Amino acid sequence: MRELNVVGDWQEYEEHAGLRVRVHGVEKAEPPRGRDDAAEELTYFRFRVTVENRTSEHFGIHLEDGQIDIRVGDDGESAFLDWRNSQFIEGYDLYPLRRATSVLYAACPDARLSRVDIQIQLKVDEEWTERYLWAGGIASRELPEDTGERPDPGRDSLACQVSNFLRKEAGP
Repeated sequence: MRELNVVGDWQEYEEHAGLRVRVHGVEKAEPPRGRDDAAEELTYFRFRVTVENRTSEHFGIHLEDGQIDIRVGDDGESAFLDWRNSQFIEGYDLYPLRRATSVLYAACPDARLSRVDIQIQLKVDEEWTERYLWAGGIASRELPEDTGERPDPGRDSLACQVSNFLRKEAGP
């Protein structure tokens, strides 16, 4: 079973040794050129996709909207990718020991931001690479008014469920 990446992790490409990619910097943000009408009543967020070349040869890389899939919330609904405000990597020669970063804007209902899955399929030298998935989210930083406690965004997460199961199995 292929393991997913956590937002911020680097993923090495097996078919292109020395080339790696990561999704990072997921945060709420308004787009620089204004909101798209299709995203009315949605919360915007942005993230970065960085491709790094650690080899001695150059690669031609390509990353555009059709190569990115964003799913949000517990049910994995599709998020709106604002292609007008996003900065893609299109036909760029990535030379040795260099990086190229794409800044992407997307939108979804605010309640679904706690779970964001981003799948990337890079095109390198006119060949498609494997698809890789990064999981993360944006936790609300606001305190609940009635209790004064911080919210626990991971309370229902898979990691929390596994930890609870192992505690129960270990006994008192």
